[in-house]
Amino acid sequence: MPEPPQPSEAMPGSDSQASYIIGPGDVLQVFVWRNPELTAVVPVRPDGKISTPLVEDMVAIGKTPSQLARDIEGVLATYVRSPQVNVIVTTPVSTFSQVRVIGQVAKPQAIPYREGMTVLDAVLTVGGLAEFAAGNRAKIVRKEDGKEREIRVRLDDLMNRGRMDQNLALKPGDVLVVPESFF
Repeated sequence: MPEPPQPSEAMPGSDSQASYIIGPGDVLQVFVWRNPELTAVVPVRPDGKISTPLVEDMVAIGKTPSQLARDIEGVLATYVRSPQVNVIVTTPVSTFSQVRVIGQVAKPQAIPYREGMTVLDAVLTVGGLAEFAAGNRAKIVRKEDGKEREIRVRLDDLMNRGRMDQNLALKPGDVLVVPESFF
């Protein structure tokens, strides 16, 4: 199966951070106006497709909710006059919609991305830095245009000295790495 587009590649020329990209495991509500029998809550299967009444095996992965809604409208137009479809992501769980925080934090984990999320939001969500964290050597690993980029972030300065210039914005798919201090 070909690799789906990354969030930054999904909609050329637009602010990719504002456009949620559907991925495997997400749960979607497909709402068809004036046709409740066609409305359904469906998971995105591991193969990247969804099935709803009258629409089987529609590719959802790599699309925004509005792109998927337009595609579903195209198929439903055969059965329903002027269908109006809304797609709402009710449970975002794909890697396209997560930020992972690893290393020396209280509870390393993947957390759901939300618009406007910052490094401070992520660190607080995982319970803060661990006892032996080297917070000023932390980094954000971000994939852009198929290449990995590292962005240094001084978490100790942010957390203990209030240096808000270190409260960097996160993007879906980012990995925040907090290394262990050397003795």
